[in-house]
Amino acid sequence: MSQLQDAARAALEAALNAGADAADTVVVLSDSLETRVRGEEVDFVKQARERTLGIRALVRGEGGMRSAITSTSDLGDEAVAKMAKEAALLAQATAVDPAAGLPEGGFADANTLPDLGLVDPADRGVTADARIADAQRAETAARSADARITNSEGSQASSDFNEIVYANSEGFLGSYESAYHGLFAEPLAQDDAGMQRDYWMTVGRRLADLDAPESVGREAADRALRRLGARPVPTCEAPVIFDPRTAASLWGQLAGLVSGYAVYRGTTFLAEKLGEQIGFEGLDLVDDGLRPGGLGSRPFDGEGLPARRTPILESGRLSSWLLDSYSARKLGLASTGNATRSAGSAPGVGAANLGLEPGNASLEDLIADTPRGLLVTELIGMGFNPVNGDYSRGAAGMWIENGKLTHPVEEITIAGNFGDMLRDIDAIGSDLLWLSRIGSPSVRVARMTIAGDS
Repeated sequence: MSQLQDAARAALEAALNAGADAADTVVVLSDSLETRVRGEEVDFVKQARERTLGIRALVRGEGGMRSAITSTSDLGDEAVAKMAKEAALLAQATAVDPAAGLPEGGFADANTLPDLGLVDPADRGVTADARIADAQRAETAARSADARITNSEGSQASSDFNEIVYANSEGFLGSYESAYHGLFAEPLAQDDAGMQRDYWMTVGRRLADLDAPESVGREAADRALRRLGARPVPTCEAPVIFDPRTAASLWGQLAGLVSGYAVYRGTTFLAEKLGEQIGFEGLDLVDDGLRPGGLGSRPFDGEGLPARRTPILESGRLSSWLLDSYSARKLGLASTGNATRSAGSAPGVGAANLGLEPGNASLEDLIADTPRGLLVTELIGMGFNPVNGDYSRGAAGMWIENGKLTHPVEEITIAGNFGDMLRDIDAIGSDLLWLSRIGSPSVRVARMTIAGDS
């Protein structure tokens, strides 16, 4: 890590010497391993090591700052100095932006960064053979689950390790390590009615956090098998239950709606709703950058500000935006510590670990409590207009009659207005699931349009 820190210090010094009034830098060292098995064959194995240093130079102008970013994969002294100088020169050619600049203090204490369980040092030695074996076990379990599992799109395993350094000309220099491991299986099921596919996966910061490969393969097979014989349903209005995997997409869209950039640009229908009741009173949605082992956890954000826990919805009331320092200045507010960035990009806004607080009912309870409706298990396409909230997406799932699953459904579209959907949620499951930075239990929307057979 010290080599990366030395490169960061050198980049800052070179940018300031070249005329920048302020600067910050991100250095990332990544080791990645990915493999895919299909049947008894290993489709591919990819292993890569990458390192990138990005420099943002800020030059003061009348009424604001000018800025530019350069990046390099060469961390040698000469290359870093050259790129830093170019960043400073490029910044002088850009327009002045009154909102540009580093945060006004409040940086994390680099000497007391929390241990968030983002990596297990013992996993560093994981080999390609071990991850191939994991993928093979998932693939074998999926294919042996039922005679109707006739093929697959493959089973994949991956492991990524990252070292991240951020430093700025205000004196902050912090670093941390993180890891990401995943296992994914996607079998194909076939009978006289046709072929269906589905997938399942497990992810975690530590290999020990992953579910057993056999469990992943069997779950993927079960999901593919239950889709056999799927058909459309007549167009109607009915309750729609989103299972945890699909419900997470709702909160991903909400994250975009509450991004400070969407708010100050006026591209979200929630722009004037801060502090108002916008959803079901049982909705409590929190972005927690300090969640132990969370896939979006980090001790500080992309501007060196400490990660924190930010309630977004409190009993259905919109209580906060997601902000970095730029969007915060645009709105006259303070950053929420949600700056994200790669080495070669300017800061933007992103959720850390955005999760809906679970309820008490199981998914089976929600189904049993639904006389007639739809359980959504897959969403297709991106039919969503953040300006007016119009929501329309292709879907697949299971039909519900008299509180029981009756048959698989496909070739349908579910539609509504996102604002109405938030208000019409009337039940939240207990089955909170994290497969990404966004976690959710099952949720039921009391009424949506389901477009199928006319």
